[in-house]
Formats: sequence, structure tokens, C-alpha cells
Amino acid sequence: MAQKASPNSKVLRNCVVAFLIGGAICTLGQVLTTLFLSFELPEKTAKAFVSITLIALSAILTGLKVYDKIAKHGGAGTLVPITGFANAIVSPAMEFKSEGYVMGIGAKMFSIAGPVLVYGTCASIIYGLIIFLFKMY
Repeated sequence: MAQKASPNSKVLRNCVVAFLIGGAICTLGQVLTTLFLSFELPEKTAKAFVSITLIALSAILTGLKVYDKIAKHGGAGTLVPITGFANAIVSPAMEFKSEGYVMGIGAKMFSIAGPVLVYGTCASIIYGLIIFLFKMY
């Protein structure tokens, strides 16, 4: 019954738009890399600045409610890891800002990204221990 009642999704169109939006975000990252390298920065530093810039842009656009409009049309294309992660942290904080800085923004900021951070931290510790133990022998 639910399948009959729900409208058909435009899978091909959604895939193309997601590809174009995700590609545009990645292209912006490449343009920023080229820009920072043109300032004769070391490659490692330039790439760090690109990450910082993309995170800041994503957080600002989320705060201005622009990123959500892009995501509405771009779908999965906006989940490019660095910008999507910044959006996942800022969105809940913006939603609960009326509850105050501590119990609203501070407590809710990691409600979506928190499990990812915990899993990533635990996995890196386990991986590090395995590498450490096998290098010992």
C-alpha cells in the first residue's frame, strides 16, 4: 500500500544532480588547493588550509540555511565527507540554539556526529595497538 501511495522517485535525475553537486564541491577544493599553492605554501600546509576553508564555508552556509537548500537539490552530492560532516555538526546546534549555549548548542552539537567520532576514535586506538604490537616482534 505504501509503494502505491508514494510517488516514484526520479533516480536518474537525482544521481546526475548529486554527481554534479558533489563534483562542484570537489572542484572547489581543487581550485582552493591551486590557489593556496600559488602563494608558495608547502603542499601539506596548502591542503590543510583547503580542509579548514571547506569546513568553515560549510559551517557558515549551514548557519545561513543555504547549505540545506543546496542539499535539498543536491542530495547525496552534499555528503562529500568534509563538508557533510561539518554540516552534520552545525545543523543540530542551530536547531537547538533557543535552549541556550550550554544545553542547546553545546549538548546537541554532537548528537549526529558524536557516534561517528566515538567509533573513529575507538577504531584508531585499536588499529594503533595492533600496529604497535606487530612492530614490536
